[in-house]
Amino acid sequence: MKHFLDINKTSPAELRQMIDQAGVMKTARGNRPKGMMDDDQPLAGHMVALIFEKPSTRTRVSFDVGVRQMGGQSMVLSGTDLQLGHGETIADTARVLSRYVDLIMLRTFEEDVLLEMADHASVPVINGLTNRTHPCQIMADVMTFEEHRGPIKGKKIVWTGDGNNVCSSFIHAAGQFGFDLTFTGPEPLDPEPGFIAEARAKGANIEIIRDPAQAVEGADLVVADTWVSMHDSQSTKERRHNQLRGYQVDDALMARARPGALFMHCLPAHREDEVTSAVMDGSQSVIFDEAENRLHAQKAILRWCLGV
Repeated sequence: MKHFLDINKTSPAELRQMIDQAGVMKTARGNRPKGMMDDDQPLAGHMVALIFEKPSTRTRVSFDVGVRQMGGQSMVLSGTDLQLGHGETIADTARVLSRYVDLIMLRTFEEDVLLEMADHASVPVINGLTNRTHPCQIMADVMTFEEHRGPIKGKKIVWTGDGNNVCSSFIHAAGQFGFDLTFTGPEPLDPEPGFIAEARAKGANIEIIRDPAQAVEGADLVVADTWVSMHDSQSTKERRHNQLRGYQVDDALMARARPGALFMHCLPAHREDEVTSAVMDGSQSVIFDEAENRLHAQKAILRWCLGV
């Protein structure tokens, strides 16, 4: 059984295998029309359940398209379709779904829901996002960086803003892929200390620098994410804007990074909040390559989980 639950729970060799296979599959598609399936059909005869307790654009479309391109079939289910944990237990839902489908992708709020699903499913489970981590996104980000700048090992990544779930998975990746990561943001929004300690124990240099101008010195990649969630209250949104206003990524901040440094954002972005349009649309931005690579990286993850 191969679950893909978090980057730090998957070996560096297997992560590298997935990144490399994603690149091979992307190249093989070439200029093929979007509606056409891959020549290789490793998911033929497989049914994949895509469960979304939390709304999504990129995760939903990229997983659905990826399954279909590889010859499989997908069933998209919302939280209201299943009402996970309300009435029937998550464990029983996992057991039942395992009788119908070959793999479960779950995008949910609480990590405990994901872990309980994986504990009781007899088919692979993929973490499509929880409040703590977002490993599929970071696999696409590593792939994107290496497409543009070669091996990520030894590079300096700077995360600016909120030490959220995407930041957590970047810290996991630092430990597994061997790059360094600097977090710059206000202390109340620091990443989880346990994640930092684990990555440091694996040899990654993880730093926290409050001054963003100092933090981005020598950066090979600068990453931002939205300051607010769609579920945040108005008061929370106002507080976060006040906390994070000084961490906006603009041309002046990017100019302090290494020449040729890239900019990433997992999207959706709030232009002129966490990042200016000038940076998003500028020559250093690879945000749309990053978004496309969700498709290719996740296809490799699906194949790894199913062993096909």
